[in-house]
Amino acid sequence: MSWTQKTLGEIVNLKRGFDLPSSSRVDGPYPVFSSSGQTGTHSEAAVKGPCVVTGRYGTIGQVFFSDAACWPLNTSLYSTDFKGNDPKFVYYLLKTIPWRDYLTASAVPGINRNHVHLCPVCVPDHETQTAISGVLGLLDNKIELNTKLNGYLVKACDVLYSNYTAGEQAAEWPMGTLEDLLEIRYGKDHKKLDDGNIPVYGSGGYMRSVDRFLYSGESVLIPRKGSLNNVMYVSKKFWTVDTMFYAVPKSPNVAKYAYQFIKRLDLASMNSGSAVPSMTTKILNALPVPIPPKESLHAFDDQLQPYYSAICANAIENELLAALRDALLPKLMSGEIDVSKVDLTQLNSHLA
Repeated sequence: MSWTQKTLGEIVNLKRGFDLPSSSRVDGPYPVFSSSGQTGTHSEAAVKGPCVVTGRYGTIGQVFFSDAACWPLNTSLYSTDFKGNDPKFVYYLLKTIPWRDYLTASAVPGINRNHVHLCPVCVPDHETQTAISGVLGLLDNKIELNTKLNGYLVKACDVLYSNYTAGEQAAEWPMGTLEDLLEIRYGKDHKKLDDGNIPVYGSGGYMRSVDRFLYSGESVLIPRKGSLNNVMYVSKKFWTVDTMFYAVPKSPNVAKYAYQFIKRLDLASMNSGSAVPSMTTKILNALPVPIPPKESLHAFDDQLQPYYSAICANAIENELLAALRDALLPKLMSGEIDVSKVDLTQLNSHLA
C-alpha cells in the first residue's frame, strides 16, 4: 500500500454545472442535483454516471454521488473525469476537503474550481482506493437500505390510518379539537447545553445532540417557525428549540393517531407570519379532529406499534452507522487505519 502527495486537480476535474430553470424541467428518470442535493428529476441528463457533485454557490461542503446519468445544476461543481481513480473513493475524498477555505471573497461567496484544484491531497494506489470505498460503501448501503425500508413502513402506517378513519365506525366519532388530545408546549434555547447523546430538533429537523432532555416519551413535534409542514413523531428523550413545538399526549394511545392526523394537514397554508412562516398554539389547539373512543384508540395504537418500533430501530441504527462512517472516514482516507486489516466479509455479515 503506497500513498502519494498530489493536488486535487490531479485526481478529479471539477466543472461548473448546467443551467436548468424550474420552468424548463420535465419529470423523468434522471436526478437533478443542486448544491444541497437532489432537487427533483428531468427527462434528459446532462452528464453520464458515475458522477460526483458538490456546491459551487449556496450550500457549500456537501458532496453527492450518482451512479447513473444525471443533471448537475449551475449552483454545483461536478465531475465524471476521475483520471483513473476509483470514483467512489473520489466521492469520499471530496468529503474531507476544507471547502470553506476556498470560498471567494465576493458579494455572493462561492467556490472557485481553479483554486480548489490546488488543494493538497494524499491518495493511495487504486487497489487501496477500492478497498477504502468498499468499507465506507457498505455502511452507506446499509443506511440507504434502512431508509428505503422505513419508507415502506411509513406507507404501511398511512394505509392503516386511512382504513381506520374511513370505516363505518369513524362516522360515529364525535368531533373535538386538537387541544383535547395534546398539550402544545414551546421549545427552549439549546446554545448553553453541553454536547451529549440527546437529540435536539428544530423546524428543519435534527440539529445536534446535548446532555439534557426537555421531554422523554411519545411526542409530536410541530414546527413553529420555518418549515411548517415538517411534522415529526418521536418516542425517546429529546430537546426542541424555540422554532419547534413539542406536544404531550393528554391520554395513553393518542400520540400516533394525532401524528397521523396532523401530518396530513397543510400547516403551511395556515401560516400566521409575514416574513417568516409561523404557527401559533391558538391555531393548533383549535384544529377540529375526530375523537375515537379510548378502546378503539388502544386497538389502533397496538396495530401501529410494530411498524413504529421498526421505524425507530432503523433510524437509531442509521445514526450509529453514520457515526461509525464519519469516524472511519478521516482515518481511512489518511491511512491512519490500514484498510487491508479490515475484514470486509465479517463487516458485511454484521450489516446483513
